[in-house]
Formats: sequence, structure tokens, C-alpha cells
Amino acid sequence: MKRIAVLVSGGGTNLQALIDAQGSVLKSGKITLVVANNANAYALERAKKAGIETSVVLKKECGSQAAFEERLKEVLTEHQIDIIVLAGFMTILTENFTNCYPKRILNVHPSLIPSFCGEGFYGLRVHQAALDYGVKVTGATVHFVNEIPDGGEIIAQKAVCIEDGDTPETLQRRVMEQAEWVLLPQAAEKVCKELL
Repeated sequence: MKRIAVLVSGGGTNLQALIDAQGSVLKSGKITLVVANNANAYALERAKKAGIETSVVLKKECGSQAAFEERLKEVLTEHQIDIIVLAGFMTILTENFTNCYPKRILNVHPSLIPSFCGEGFYGLRVHQAALDYGVKVTGATVHFVNEIPDGGEIIAQKAVCIEDGDTPETLQRRVMEQAEWVLLPQAAEKVCKELL
């Protein structure tokens, strides 16, 4: 089994989807570590409840992006991590980090890339942009991570219809339930299986 680290910043709903998929959808990999860049992330509680080891790496304690990424690498190496999944991880990683893990870092983005993605498109902003533009279909994309925000090779996509009266909040919830939580475990399994 491939060893998976999930990097988080907040509530950890995508992490929970991965935890819930272990042993069913996610068979070729196991989450052995959850790393947060926010000591108060509820995702850490989810990991502890599931018996998964946790670590907190804070950029302000490291002093710079480079030092933060070096510390992250140390933690990942200590835990012999094969695959990294970014699940609501609110830090853009530089080429110095991403080049160390080619085709081994996955991210889920709440739109159909190349729409509504890249720097500045995260959280409710993505869904607001989709509604403002008037698209009829949105969704989620799981992609490999490189130095370009949302610029890596696409692994999987799933469409979600926009409904009359949608708000950014209702759309966000539906995209998570119908696309993100389904796609992320499937994509993690696909990548782990290919590496085995």
C-alpha cells in the first residue's frame, strides 16, 4: 500500500471523504499522515478520530516560504510518504517543492478546469464566479500539482449542474457532495494503484 499524506488548512470535509473511502474506493493507499498549516484546523480532529497521525507546520514559525517547504519535506520524509493530497490546503507551493514530487501531489479544485481556476480562485470565490458568468454546468477537477496554481495535468473531472436560485453556498455544497467527495478518493486510488 502506498502511504498518503493529506495537507489541510480548514474543516477537512475532503479529508473526511478520503477517510470514509479507505478500504472501499481507496484500496491501494492508506492515509498515514495529516499535515495542517493551521493549528486550529478542524481537519486535525477528524484525523485524530480516525487514528491518523498529525503534524502542524506553520509558515510564520518557519520564517519564509522556503523554510516552510523544507520543514514540510522533512515531515513527509520522516513518514515515508509516497503520495500527497492537497485537501483545502490554502498555501501555494513553489517549484522547489512540487519538483520533488512529480506526479505525486494531487489537488481537488471546485470547478471544471480551465474555467474559474488559478491564483485567487478558491472557496466561495470560484462558485461566485461561475454564477456571475452564468454557466449552466460547473463541477470539480482533480489534477496533479505543479508550480502553476491549478496548472497541472488533469486526472479526473465531474460535472455538476447549476440550478435556479443557487447561491455560492448552495453551489459549493452540491459540488462537494456530488463531485469533490466522489472524485478525490477515486483519483487517489488511481494514482496509488499506478505507483504500486
